[in-house]
Formats: sequence, structure tokens, C-alpha cells
Amino acid sequence: MSVAIRLVQLRKEFGEVVAVDDLDLDIADGEFFSMLGPSGSGKTTVLRIVAGFERPTSGRVELHGTDVTRAAPFERDVNTVFQDYALFPHLSVRENVEYGLRVKKVGRAERRRRADEALETVRLPSFADRRPSQLSGGQRQRVALARALVNRPSVLLLDEPLGALDLKLRREMQIELKQIQREVGITFVFVTHDQEEALTMSDRIAVFNQGRVEQVATPVELYERPASRFVAGFVGTSNLVTGRLAHDLVGHEGAFSVRPEKVHLSAEGEAPRGEVTVPGVVVDVVYLGSATHSLVEVGDGADAVRLTAMQQNSESSLDHALSRRGERVTLSWQRAHMVDLEEKETR
Repeated sequence: MSVAIRLVQLRKEFGEVVAVDDLDLDIADGEFFSMLGPSGSGKTTVLRIVAGFERPTSGRVELHGTDVTRAAPFERDVNTVFQDYALFPHLSVRENVEYGLRVKKVGRAERRRRADEALETVRLPSFADRRPSQLSGGQRQRVALARALVNRPSVLLLDEPLGALDLKLRREMQIELKQIQREVGITFVFVTHDQEEALTMSDRIAVFNQGRVEQVATPVELYERPASRFVAGFVGTSNLVTGRLAHDLVGHEGAFSVRPEKVHLSAEGEAPRGEVTVPGVVVDVVYLGSATHSLVEVGDGADAVRLTAMQQNSESSLDHALSRRGERVTLSWQRAHMVDLEEKETR
């Protein structure tokens, strides 16, 4: 598969702050690629460098094999969708979508045809004559997307475009965006700090931390086989097993992660359901609607740690879960579900 974006030894400094630290990254043509990380990790700076809004301190940006490091934004075959949709309130939806084509002196009939095609793509053909103020947040987001797609870029850059939406609408738009990307077939590069958002939509994800990429992988690989303690902790919830507990459970000290949904909780005396077992006491219970998280303290004194076990609420009730506070229980899981983080970090 051909490479749409290639970043070579990319570095960006703001005074003494290194925002992007010698980054090498390839993004495939037609891929839905997400850059995931906390605020200040460098992901948005990388997006702005690809768009041409920032110049790198050093390194190279290639788009489909062409060096565009010093090219102006309008000279690059990319478009950007921001969290702030920046629609013109005095223009209709169709006129907003046509705006970039008007700047390029595209004829009126062609502008209208392409704008209507773009609105069809984002499922808003009947809203063409409305003003942005007459639309919901999700609809305005789709208009911004249509405005970017109408120019037919080879790469679409999206900087947290769903951040202003409420949770229910954001989840609906995640599915919608992925479907649109499949239909138009162009490369989407999506910046987010929301790990669920990245896991839902992406073909591959790059996890950023302090200007560097900790891991690039598919959603399944990233979640099931995190490459570092940072990735294990940032992408979803993970139990970290280290020190004395690691030695007791595995036979040697190290750093291991195991996801809460892999951990089974049994009452004291019940048969455990995994190869690795450890006794403990339930110190707290967190009810999350569809699931319950039980916080269990294992070990003694200075060696005591707290591990989380997740149970789906398909059969149990909140009252039953809360009644377990203070109970002695056994945690168990399959050895194959433990990820050796130190082994991965030293490769």
C-alpha cells in the first residue's frame, strides 16, 4: 500500500520546550489513522505541521512522496476540520460548502453540483438552504466536513472535531465518520485525547507521550498488547502488577499489566476461574451502569496494592455488588492475559 504521509525525523521546538521529538511516522493511503495522547503530548503540533500551519524546527514532511516541508498550506493537497467549525452564519449551508470552490474561481454550476454531492455524502442534502444557526451541533459538524471534502483533498486532517458534542451525539458521529471515510476512500488523520474515540474509528493508532510516539498499532493490538506502562495506563484501564506481587504471581519481579475485564472475582472458598490466583479484600465498588468495578486490596503492609476487577451487570445487581465491600475474595485470570511491559519496553 502506498504511503500518503511520511514524517522523517520531525522535530518542533518552542523555545526550550520540545513539542515533537525526532518523529518518524508513515500513514498509508486510504487509512483512518488516529493520533492519541494527553494534552501537550505533541499530537496537534504534528497535525499543524502536516497542514502547513507550523514549520518544523527540523525534519521532513512528505505527501504522496513529495517533500512539502516548506510549502504553504494552500499548496498542499490537504484540508483540515477543527473543533470550532467556523461556519459563516450569514451564508446558507450550501454556500458554506461552496466557499472554498468560489475562492478557487470554480464556475457556479460546478460549485453547486459538487456542494450538493458533498452534502449527500454527509447525509444532509435536504439542509442545503438552511443557515448554520438552524442546525444542531452534529449537523454543523457535518457541514464543516462537507466543506472540507468538496475540495477533494487526498488527505483530511481532523483536530478533535467531535470535542464540542455531547456524549451520545459524539458516539453516533464516530460511527458516521468512519462510514464516510470508507465511502470517500481518502486518508483521514484524526487527533483526539479520547481513547474510546480512537479505538472505535481507527485502522491504526499512534499513542503520543511528551513529543514521542510510544506505540503504533491496530486498536486490538494496542489494547491487548500495550508496549509500555504509559500505553497500558492511557488506553483504557489496566492493572499494573510489579515488585513483590509480580514475583509471587509470576516467579520473578517485573512490570505486568492485566485488564480489569480479564480478572474474575470469586467469593472466598469458591473455585477460581483462572490460572493465576491472589486473595484480597474488596475495599470499594464503583457502579457504572452496564458494569461494576470492584477495587480489591491484595498483599500486606507496604507491599499491598489495589487491583480492579470488572463484572458485567447482566445478572448481578448494585445491591449485590455493594454488599461485597469488606469481603475476602479471590481474584484470578489466565496467565496469557498478563502483558510483560518491561520485556516490550526493552526490545
